[in-house]
Amino acid sequence: MPIYEYRAVGDASSCYNCRDGFEVLQAISEAPLTTCPACGKPVQRMISAPAIGASESNFDDRAKNAGFSKL
Repeated sequence: MPIYEYRAVGDASSCYNCRDGFEVLQAISEAPLTTCPACGKPVQRMISAPAIGASESNFDDRAKNAGFSKL
């Protein structure tokens, strides 16, 4: 399931949770949140970059040493 980021919709009276932004683990089929779960003020879903990167467990190196190739 993807992690979505939400932020308050320009309301200065919103709580610290939605003013600074928060993340929610939701299924793709779930509707986006429209209000902050902490204070009930309107929020909007933000566009965020996916977390794609090299393996931190050195799996690629171990697989290469075992004779596998990455396609």
